[in-house]
Amino acid sequence: MAETEAVKSQDTPFEGGPMDGRVLPVLCGPTGHPPKTYRIPVPDPDGGPPTVLVYHRVPRGYSKRLGLIRGWKYRYDPDDRSGGRLRWPWSKPDVPPSGKPDEANG
Repeated sequence: MAETEAVKSQDTPFEGGPMDGRVLPVLCGPTGHPPKTYRIPVPDPDGGPPTVLVYHRVPRGYSKRLGLIRGWKYRYDPDDRSGGRLRWPWSKPDVPPSGKPDEANG
């Protein structure tokens, strides 16, 4: 029989916003860390589109001797503009830089 790996989770505190003070088990990725962004869809009571609460992972604290990260927490970001898309280093920015003409076209 093949062995199955257990999915690991980590109790992670939430700071700010409607989830302030709560601690939820968050699934860890292959690196052993929780995801950088945690989105919570909240249904609209009138049946409209859900409101999405966005939390970003930040260090919970640092060790005294080596300055290593001692766990993670999520901080509320009410002004998140990422739209849920991944940002790759080779991706073009959403807004083209102003003031410079495109060198390839002219």
